[in-house]
Amino acid sequence: MEIVAVDIGGTHARFAIAEVEGGRVLSLGEPVTLKTAEHGSLQLAWEAAGRALGRPIPRAAGIAIATPIGGAVLKLTNNPWVIRPALIQSKLGVDDYVLVNDFEAVGHAVAQVGDEYLRHLCGPDEALPETGMITIVGPGTGLGVAHLLKTPTGYHVLPCEGGHIDFAPLDALEDAMLQALRKQYRRVSVERIVSGPGLVNIYESLPSSNGTARWPIDDKVLWTAALEGTDSRAAAALDRFCLSLGAVAGDLALAHGAKAVVIAGGLGLRIADHLPRSGFSERFVAKGRFERIMSAMPVKFITHPQPGLFGAAAAFAGAHRA
Repeated sequence: MEIVAVDIGGTHARFAIAEVEGGRVLSLGEPVTLKTAEHGSLQLAWEAAGRALGRPIPRAAGIAIATPIGGAVLKLTNNPWVIRPALIQSKLGVDDYVLVNDFEAVGHAVAQVGDEYLRHLCGPDEALPETGMITIVGPGTGLGVAHLLKTPTGYHVLPCEGGHIDFAPLDALEDAMLQALRKQYRRVSVERIVSGPGLVNIYESLPSSNGTARWPIDDKVLWTAALEGTDSRAAAALDRFCLSLGAVAGDLALAHGAKAVVIAGGLGLRIADHLPRSGFSERFVAKGRFERIMSAMPVKFITHPQPGLFGAAAAFAGAHRA
């Protein structure tokens, strides 16, 4: 069965034709990427995508949106579109559709991609378990979290808001970071640290003999400086980011009762070469009496180039057993 997979974020909306059958994704076509700022609504972007694809859009859709799914109106944080699920069929000309949160879609992608799209990070270098819970953590604009439950008869993706748990400092430097961030935020969640903008928060809160002058450019430039090593304080912030990501991923795995962890998100791939050389793995396993269990847990990256689109298609395939 042919469907359209859609991944809508704050900056871009992506569309691709997918082939699904028997609850699985068989293929995913080349995506069309549109800037949301250049289109006044989802319907207008949908029509533009059809023109770019050069063919009618299928009347079945798997749609992932970067916002919690629920209620009569969906509003994205960094996107002015207002989406009313009750009007999707009439406005977009679809007969069947599935609507999921963007990180829930990533969970579906983890469940269905082949091993060639799962790169080893730490722990045992083995395939993801056939049954049991898998924690998925994705640093990006925020911190996405989901858990994937695999059973002998199928799988279930359970979205959550794990990125908003409290940040727990683990050494004196992080105590100082938390104290500094409390002056800016009423409550400091892990997303304030482990996310794209979080690197700026870390950078600004690090002690410095030259004071704490703010980075004068946005977080994207800071990330480039950190990864290229052209700014020593930015590099120190990146090391601290990796430590915190390891601690948070381990905490979530314990909370979920997970057998494995997958790192996703736009930043996940960007730091894929840096994480194995960082303190991520040490912080991940440093869970006191549970260190033996944590060290036996495989941790991987998902490397599929379009996990949101693939996952949106997978969500439709699973819901309709197409």
